[in-house]
Amino acid sequence: METYRPRRSVLYIPASNDKALAKIAQLACDAVIIDLEDAVAPADKIAAREKLAGIFAGHPVANHIGRRCEMIVRINALAGEWGADDLLAAASCEPDGILLPKVDTPRDLLEAGDVLDDNFAPDSVKLWAMIETPKALLNIGAIAELGRDPASRLACFVAGTNDLVKETGVMATSDRRYLVPWLMQMVLAARAGGIDMLDGVSNDFRDLEAFAGECTESAAMGFDGKSLIHPAQIEAANRAFAPSTKAVAEARQVKDAFALAENAGKSVIVLNGKMVERLHLAQAEKLLAKAAAIGA
Repeated sequence: METYRPRRSVLYIPASNDKALAKIAQLACDAVIIDLEDAVAPADKIAAREKLAGIFAGHPVANHIGRRCEMIVRINALAGEWGADDLLAAASCEPDGILLPKVDTPRDLLEAGDVLDDNFAPDSVKLWAMIETPKALLNIGAIAELGRDPASRLACFVAGTNDLVKETGVMATSDRRYLVPWLMQMVLAARAGGIDMLDGVSNDFRDLEAFAGECTESAAMGFDGKSLIHPAQIEAANRAFAPSTKAVAEARQVKDAFALAENAGKSVIVLNGKMVERLHLAQAEKLLAKAAAIGA
């Protein structure tokens, strides 16, 4: 059974918000993104960066449910005033990942990876990429292909839906009808590159019913999880991106059936009146790994 790292719920926390940072150990999200970019005012950028070392020094080994919360740092754009120093500061903290905004081409990731290599950041420090510009969408296949090369460090895409709306001028409707084609393009590219794909944020964090519906749709579209802006959204995201009890039971049936002596070496078997192939076994094993990782 393959190792699985859940990223159902990924919460942005401003590096400048001490109150929110202090609550990380109590959160049930799979990952947090310590944000140096959009959530931090220009006047506070340097001070927020200088807090990173303290944030990671005090990071708990496990959260309240006994599982370590993945820690990511979103830096400012490397082409801007703060990005280069952000990258060095983040690398020195050895987070699980560094989220790069405004990624347009594979070169943006390769250059960031070179900086990490030159500064001896361990291989465990991965790169995540925001897909939030028209140019990124046009180049997304080539960007995602980096995921097939471990040396690139690329592990995850994050949809930047607010920026895409801003940059393209499409209407931001409640059903996201004008964004869906691009979102599906992101999922397809991520799968081709063997990396995870997170859906963008939902801005109205008070409408949890609408948010839950968006999560359900997002899971059906193939996303691995959703980026969040408020802790109140964690429960719905965790629920939507977790395998159902029925799905887990069916996956166990498939795995157990292929494990029977009479099915050894078979490429296709019949289970409950249906043809089941080894590709279904691979899907079942992946689902069971996910269930085991989240305790489902």
